[in-house]
Amino acid sequence: MPETENPSAGLFIKHLSNNRIFRDREVLRHSYRPQILPHRQPQIDTIASILAPSLRNETPSNILIYGKTGTGKTASVRYVGSELEKASSTMGTTCRIVHLNCEVIDTQYRVLAQIAKCIDGFEEVSSDKTRIHIPMTGWPTDQVYAELKNQLEAGGGVLVIVLDEIDKLVKKSGDDTLYNLTRINSDLKRSKVSIIGISNDLSFKDFLDPRVLSSLSEEEIVFPPYNAPQLVDILTQRAAGAFIDGAIAEGVIPLCAALAAQEHGDARRALDLFRISGELADRDESKQVTEEHVKQAQAKIETDSMIECIATLPSQSKLILFSMLTLEHNSRTVFTSGEVSKVYQTIAPALQLDVLTHRRITDLISELNMLGVINTRVVSRGRYGRTKEMWFDSNTDKIREVVLKDPRLNGLKEPTINPIESKWF
Repeated sequence: MPETENPSAGLFIKHLSNNRIFRDREVLRHSYRPQILPHRQPQIDTIASILAPSLRNETPSNILIYGKTGTGKTASVRYVGSELEKASSTMGTTCRIVHLNCEVIDTQYRVLAQIAKCIDGFEEVSSDKTRIHIPMTGWPTDQVYAELKNQLEAGGGVLVIVLDEIDKLVKKSGDDTLYNLTRINSDLKRSKVSIIGISNDLSFKDFLDPRVLSSLSEEEIVFPPYNAPQLVDILTQRAAGAFIDGAIAEGVIPLCAALAAQEHGDARRALDLFRISGELADRDESKQVTEEHVKQAQAKIETDSMIECIATLPSQSKLILFSMLTLEHNSRTVFTSGEVSKVYQTIAPALQLDVLTHRRITDLISELNMLGVINTRVVSRGRYGRTKEMWFDSNTDKIREVVLKDPRLNGLKEPTINPIESKWF
């Protein structure tokens, strides 16, 4: 073997060579920002018209934007924000955008400190050597708020604060943050602030003080779900940059669009389906992405989502799942809640878990059904009453693997004989 040859290189090279599917798969990622957003021009124009006064150093109205996941809310706001900053630069005015994800930045302190940190990076402010850097923890909130106002005044111009997933902030920390931000302009002279809130949960408004809601929702914009033809246009646009010519078989894009349209018109779901279909075709060394790859991708996405859901279940729910897996392992493809309860009550004491009542076990079984982990139906047994039957609709190997990773269930083994008589440890 030549000295320059890396013996482990072949492990990856064989997966990179002869790529006949993708040109640039990053084009299919959620983070990719295309130059044109199909079927969102009316919403983009509305946002632009509301923010336009900032180019005259006037305070634009606050905006609340609603829409289901994957309807283009964030992408549209980012696009308008980018264009606003470009226009501001050419016109000699100061307009800046700060975009915060409130799923991560979910307290008043973090929000105010992160806004200050973003301002700190703006060129206009960075020349001011007298300003104070706000730490991400440790100060009283009043001090953070006061220093943020100082930084805003030092920079001047208009700052647009985008609070993405604003409902997460409100539900965790209340509306104090919004109360302060919507009133900050009364404390400013040289600068102005506008707020854009983005949410896929209309009910979060119920958590707001009426005064906060009135100030925050001066303008409201609703993003409707995409329909199947619109999703076809989106995927066709992305396909041109993501795949090499001829790599997509006829019918693939309409199928991806139709499946995603069933999921409330979610463009993210459509893009994930399209990308994973391409990845499966690439791994198979296929010359084209076919409808069969799309069906495989759909099954994979559903399985991955379910596995993620199972991993977050409490230990008791996982033990009930294991009881079902035990019955299935012993050739019981359909089983009753009574049988599941009997197996569960055999296993639980050995794991030093509290043994749940049959009624509570039935409740947890219903939750598993609602999450799509199992299927159930109620059947009549005549004079013996009614019972609930259940079964797994998907491959259980992954489910078993995730369940057995729970540290509180450590020691469970695969049953090989009658579940009531077998030794579990």
